[in-house]
Amino acid sequence: MTYDRLVCANCAAPVSEGRCPVCRASRERLQQDGPFAGLNPMALIALLAVLIAAVALLAHQTV
Repeated sequence: MTYDRLVCANCAAPVSEGRCPVCRASRERLQQDGPFAGLNPMALIALLAVLIAAVALLAHQTV
């Protein structure tokens, strides 16, 4: 999940701006969720497409 569209319930500002302590804590937590948390959805789709193409190429070579 990206945090650029989330709105803080504490201060009603975008979480990505980090205006209050709650926003800053949520932003830090979302940034540390995993190795792919910093990637945008289009980059994840491109990575998935490359992975599928590599698997298909390997499967084609073994036949």
